[in-house]
Amino acid sequence: MAFLLLFLLLAGYVSAGEATSLQELENAQRNSERIERSKWASLLHPSSSDSTLAVTYFHKQYAFIGVNIGTDVSDMPTPAQVVALLKAQNIQHVRLYDADRAMLLALANTGIRVIVSVPNDQLLGIGQSNATAANWVARNVVAHVPATNITAIAVGSEVLTTLPNAGPVLVSALKFLQSALVAANLDQQIKVSTPHSSSIILDSFPPSQAFFNRTWNPVMVPLLKFLQSTGSYLMLNVYPYYDYRQSNGIIPLDYALFRPLPPNKEAVDANTLLHYTNVFDAVVDAAYFAMSYLNFTNIPIVVTESGWPSKGDSSDELDATIDNANTYNSNLIRHVYNNTGTPKHPGVPVSTYIYELYNEDLRSGPVSEKNWGLFNADGSPVYTLHLSGAGTVLANDTTNQTFCVAKNNADSKMVQAALDWACGPGKVDCSPLLQGQPCYEPDTVAGHATYAFNAYYQLMGKSPGTCDFKGVATVTTTDPSHASCIFPGSVDRNGTRTNHTSLAPSANSSTSGCFSQYTYNGGYFTSSVILGSLLLSSVFL
Repeated sequence: MAFLLLFLLLAGYVSAGEATSLQELENAQRNSERIERSKWASLLHPSSSDSTLAVTYFHKQYAFIGVNIGTDVSDMPTPAQVVALLKAQNIQHVRLYDADRAMLLALANTGIRVIVSVPNDQLLGIGQSNATAANWVARNVVAHVPATNITAIAVGSEVLTTLPNAGPVLVSALKFLQSALVAANLDQQIKVSTPHSSSIILDSFPPSQAFFNRTWNPVMVPLLKFLQSTGSYLMLNVYPYYDYRQSNGIIPLDYALFRPLPPNKEAVDANTLLHYTNVFDAVVDAAYFAMSYLNFTNIPIVVTESGWPSKGDSSDELDATIDNANTYNSNLIRHVYNNTGTPKHPGVPVSTYIYELYNEDLRSGPVSEKNWGLFNADGSPVYTLHLSGAGTVLANDTTNQTFCVAKNNADSKMVQAALDWACGPGKVDCSPLLQGQPCYEPDTVAGHATYAFNAYYQLMGKSPGTCDFKGVATVTTTDPSHASCIFPGSVDRNGTRTNHTSLAPSANSSTSGCFSQYTYNGGYFTSSVILGSLLLSSVFL
């Protein structure tokens, strides 16, 4: 969806002649669309006025930021690791693209609010069978509440634009799922809706003349009636990145990234005289106006996806950069938390889920498709958001909260050799691993290696490449400290960060940090074995 014509004229980016040329290409379709829109509006009963928008729920709450959790990741973290990252980042709202049982169990008793989803490939079955919908709710919702704080069901994803054949059963699916929630007495705490692409909105600028693609009016009208009658909300995916790209340079990058604009560059809706300083607000208001033309003025909007890619193809995705991604998401978070709402509905929160938690390297398509994440699969941030004064969510620099651990199922001989190197040539102080010392237990190769690997990683300032050890180590955001064994880089009970990452004691020290002999399961690893390992394995970093 592109912002055209009036925005371009009012903001001064095209001439009147150029706008007229563009207008001629679309006038016929727009006129027929408006006639159709008026016809549908006349068939509906008027609903509450704009002033009553979300009075029972959204006016009483502050906007929040959540994240989407995609799983097209080659080295997908375990559910426990995902939850550890969410906790570390104080993320209290997540959207899953399915209803994975392991993930829902890991989220239990955390208080994190969860949107579960019906994948598109299950939509037809649920939309055609009340029993199938009831079974889905029993298995994926009832079985997990109240321990897991499920707050909504997202039915499909951008169904009207990606799976149009399922459009006719979409509302039936919502109604069947709602009936199952009512039967389970969960309808008050769990809402049912479906995420839409903003491309279903036509003539999007100025927002006051926006309307839904009339092709989908037979679905949108009963859908909006359903949302209104159940107190639910319109789920909308808003991507200023695509709006900016599709404008072929006409929309200013600053306008897409929430950067401040001089007053003469702000877009003004000539019909309402509302000023728009960013694409995000204009898209949201376009959706509000599109609903109002169908006489629905009291349905709030939650943005279920928004973000900016940090990397793109070198030839035609030049604005998919770390700097732009950081700028967009940092400004988006501030904008949402300011609770200013939009020009059409000031003060009405627009809660938003950032797309997405992890970079999904298995996604097909252009390079940008794999690089929307805030974090890499190992839990390290793709970039550190600039969120000073914007609240606590996602405000932590996780580069200060990462640890190096031995990989599960790594070759034990390789782990042993790497451990020997870390405690020898790597100059790590491994004395806490000696028998009787705090980190002796668990007395295993992997347990001791994790301590040694992390100590080296912290000693090297967590520089890239210092947590590899020939592929047997990995970075994690989960603190591996246990009992009285506090790992370097950890935060102790008093909130003080430990930095005991000194070099191994010298040969004159009373305690040697480089063990002259290790004993594991009766096997002796002497200094000669260490030297042999080094010769065989070369270096580990």
